[in-house]
Amino acid sequence: MTNVDRESPRNRAMAGDDTVKSDNALRGPAVQVDHSKKAIACGQTGEFAERADCFVMPAVDGKEAETMRVLVLGAGFGGLELSTRLSEELGDDVDVVLIDKSDGFIMGFSKLDVMFGRASAESVKHSYADLVKPGVRFVQGVIRSIDPQTRSVETDAGHFDADVMVVALGADLDPAATPGLVEAGREFYTLAGAFAARDELAAFTGGRVIVGVTSTPFKCPPAPSEAALMTHDFLVERGLRDKSEISLVMPLGSPVPPSPAASEALLAAFAERDISWCPNCVVRHLDPERMVAVLADDRELPFDLFLGVPAHRVPQVVAESGMCVDGWIPVDPLTLETRYPGVYAVGDVTSVGTPKAGAFSERQAGVVADRLIAQHRATTSEAEYDGTGVCYVEFGGDRIGRVEVTFRSGEPPTGTFDEPSQQLQVAKADFGASRARRWFGTEGPHH
Repeated sequence: MTNVDRESPRNRAMAGDDTVKSDNALRGPAVQVDHSKKAIACGQTGEFAERADCFVMPAVDGKEAETMRVLVLGAGFGGLELSTRLSEELGDDVDVVLIDKSDGFIMGFSKLDVMFGRASAESVKHSYADLVKPGVRFVQGVIRSIDPQTRSVETDAGHFDADVMVVALGADLDPAATPGLVEAGREFYTLAGAFAARDELAAFTGGRVIVGVTSTPFKCPPAPSEAALMTHDFLVERGLRDKSEISLVMPLGSPVPPSPAASEALLAAFAERDISWCPNCVVRHLDPERMVAVLADDRELPFDLFLGVPAHRVPQVVAESGMCVDGWIPVDPLTLETRYPGVYAVGDVTSVGTPKAGAFSERQAGVVADRLIAQHRATTSEAEYDGTGVCYVEFGGDRIGRVEVTFRSGEPPTGTFDEPSQQLQVAKADFGASRARRWFGTEGPHH
């Protein structure tokens, strides 16, 4: 990078320096477009201008480029929202290549529905074949390498490069990182894991159930609590609750730390249902022979069924790209820019400082979209990420709560909590349906 003040708090944060995350300088000025140099987008051979956050797209044959080429890696909440926004605003003036190794998208909360027999995989999966939008091309392929310097990737579907690259590949799950989890437990964060857990639950005849988290960070912090409460309902429906025990083991001090009100409501729900709550505990490994979970403090908890949240890792291809610091991609917390010109990152793959959840990824993608649209139109954008996200929380008994939390650098999180009710089922259903319409043009998955 040229002409970059590497010692400024803003750039130290983008390089992964946690000591400056609370510095007000991280709220630096929004990206400005240098009109004198016709900076309308991040160009393939451009460079940083006099300021580190002003990237110049060179002219093409003496003219401003008319089509912005954007490479989006990952078709989850972030990638889908970004591609949709760019298509809606720019149409054929944008050339988006959206790459994902899967053939369809499943919302995270749908895995719990599959796990507890409320839905089939086919009923919750949205096919990427339905993603037909002006200016957007979906490519199913495995990404083999990422070069942030040239904004290019090698995939098993070929080579791709662009003016702008956005990394939205999420976090990979690593059950094998916890000894014994694969042999003696069932992770439920992947679709395959949810299927296996569903079969295990269907054959369960009663006993000791542990819902356990094996490391931090992990996606959707309320999910383990939801799994414990839904396990209770599942066993009650089958007449097995009286001869079963349920324990929730988490490395956090409360079920949803950013929302004391939500945590209080969940703790009350646990007490009402006789679910044992084990805070500030990490499952270190499982002993398949003795069927015990060994905690980090060497305590042992016996189990008959272990439902685990596996370790999360940055995808290996991202780790090998050189973009990561301390395991994740550092970004400007307001603009989601990485330290590489023309390269952004959103969602779980980053260390932006908000929970790893789809709602946060989606909101980050909206900020990136606003800034790219403004750059393409040779205007300025004041769009900055505000750290806000909404999460629906299953409380069992057909009741759902809603948490909205805002994370700002250097400040404690703030938020609101809507008490669990059956009415919020409609809001949660609308949340999923509205995204199915926007992203796939359907009311729901094809059966």
